[in-house]
Amino acid sequence: MKVFEVDLEDENEFIAFFDKNYIFFRNHLIAINGNVSEKVKNYLKEKTLTYTINIKLPSVKNSKTSEIFNENRRSKPVNKVQENLKVIDTLVRSGQELKINGDLLLLNRVNSGGSINIEGNLIITQIVEGDIRCTGNFMMLKASSKANIVFHGVEVDNKYLQERLNRVELKNNEITITPVLKETNWG
Repeated sequence: MKVFEVDLEDENEFIAFFDKNYIFFRNHLIAINGNVSEKVKNYLKEKTLTYTINIKLPSVKNSKTSEIFNENRRSKPVNKVQENLKVIDTLVRSGQELKINGDLLLLNRVNSGGSINIEGNLIITQIVEGDIRCTGNFMMLKASSKANIVFHGVEVDNKYLQERLNRVELKNNEITITPVLKETNWG
């Protein structure tokens, strides 16, 4: 089960956020902490979103999951300046896990069963069939239907990536996916 935990303080900001990002949350359980007005309940019902109110979840709250909403709500900039860029030209094999604190340019592919967990920006020049977890400003990648892509705690549905090069970024509380129309020759 996919759960998105969020603190509700301003109902208009809450509704605006879910209006912009509805497509990413329609298959999630939304765990809302705070006072939920009838306006918000009616909105959630209208959008057929599944939710709970003030339920204590059994695991420790994952700050990355709710950070996408809560940090932007407090007007804190999401943009981070990364001090380092790592360039890797080998493929990420099944069972291999990369943990990167900066930005990464991967000049190869991510095989099924391989994973990258990155706190910076990510560019992958070949197909992704493994797992990606990214909290940077953007990702640029081409994912297959086998891939599991999570951006700022939100799972990106592969049908929106359509096995072509895409830029995935967070702008004004909204995750946007923009196809790179001209295929880039990385050589």
